[in-house]
Amino acid sequence: MDRKQRMATRKNLTVCRLNDSARALDKAMQNARVSSADKESFLNWAISSLWNTFKEERMNQRIMIENEVRQLGLRFPNGTVKKEYYHSFQLPVDKIDVIELSGIDELGLTLEMGKPGEFFLFGKPQKAGDFTLKLRYTTVEGEPASELNIPIAFNPSPRDLWRNVPTDPNIPYYKPDCDKEYLKVEAGKDGSPKKDIVAASQRGRSHAQEGKARDDHFSLFHCDESDWYIIAVADGAGSAKYSRKGSEVACKTVIDHCKNLLLDNPDFETSIREYEAERDNQEKRTNVTRHVIDIIYKGAMKAHEAVKKVAEANEESKIKDFATTLMFAVCKKYDFGWFIASFWVGDGAICLFDENNKTAKLLGTPDEGEFSGQTRFLTMPEIFRDPEVVAKRLRMAIVPDFTALFLMSDGVSDPMFETDKNLNDYAKWEEFYNNLKNGFPEDEIGGVDLSDDNEAAKDQLLGWLDFWSPGNHDDRTIAILY
Repeated sequence: MDRKQRMATRKNLTVCRLNDSARALDKAMQNARVSSADKESFLNWAISSLWNTFKEERMNQRIMIENEVRQLGLRFPNGTVKKEYYHSFQLPVDKIDVIELSGIDELGLTLEMGKPGEFFLFGKPQKAGDFTLKLRYTTVEGEPASELNIPIAFNPSPRDLWRNVPTDPNIPYYKPDCDKEYLKVEAGKDGSPKKDIVAASQRGRSHAQEGKARDDHFSLFHCDESDWYIIAVADGAGSAKYSRKGSEVACKTVIDHCKNLLLDNPDFETSIREYEAERDNQEKRTNVTRHVIDIIYKGAMKAHEAVKKVAEANEESKIKDFATTLMFAVCKKYDFGWFIASFWVGDGAICLFDENNKTAKLLGTPDEGEFSGQTRFLTMPEIFRDPEVVAKRLRMAIVPDFTALFLMSDGVSDPMFETDKNLNDYAKWEEFYNNLKNGFPEDEIGGVDLSDDNEAAKDQLLGWLDFWSPGNHDDRTIAILY
């Protein structure tokens, strides 16, 4: 049988079935004694009545399903802009279909289904405010789509509530709101890489909110002739109106003083080597300490005097108006390891971190003031009155190697370590180092690539300083020798 024949056969079968149905309907009307005159009107009435009944039943079924969905009491919890949002809920997928949640795209959310009936709403909200999401779904075939309005609200990100008012460039001792520097040190004659320095300083949110200047400062130097590194970080007191100048003068003064004494100082170099060879020899220790005092202690004194001189030149101010902390270190690598000498007055932290040997050596002690939350400053006259107290601010160390030498203001150390006890905990320094390298993805803060000759590290470090920590909005400055 060819195709035409098959089609003809199917057509004949259809016609036969229709004829059979018509005959059955005629027979039913005859049995009901429906006259020929009423036949057409009866059929119209019957079909209309059945259709209306069908539609009402279908509508009732849709309403029952809608009520069932409403009784689920769907509620979406509030979220926060730029913070990960996640919520799961259930729907009776055996009774509804073609499910969509309109309004989520513009909010930065996504709807996905897991196992049957389980739905996940997630994403990172992009807008703050009160919104209404519309759940659309179908119930009974032929009925219009059903809708359910579900409110949702997103609070603004705390970071977005802070203003960033530029500092007036016409104020006395103007300082840019941020600074960054990468000091690349060329490889040695044998091709071996040398440590580099990266530093960054960012005005704190509390200052940016009011358009106040950044008070922190840093200075870096590497003497190519003698291979000495010099690093200084200072934190100007927020309560002192010209502390931004005090921190700058302090850093620059110690850099200038140290580099002049380290450019060519064979006696100091010899004393270091002799001390390393005989660590138990008190005479050797005294000799190298004398040099450290000349370089480090006198450098700090010069910084104090330099800030005082600037204050005296300003007839309307006192030295306390230039109050600043100060920490600085000089470092050099020898064949036996690294020699480090440092000075620290004030809060913040200086630490030699060694990831390989699992050590974190704090080069001093945070300098607290008379009351909680206070600190001591380089500009306080009592800082240099007691030689024994001053000596405690000095440190020197010889280590085979280290991963990084960190100098940071309390704008970094406070949120990262919280307590002085934690500053002496290697695990906390390891956590800090990992945060530095990896950043804070949840806040879209990238990490810092501390690899050799990576000049992009200065931009990465400045960006990293924008990390979020509730209640910690001071200026942030950090310098890293690595």
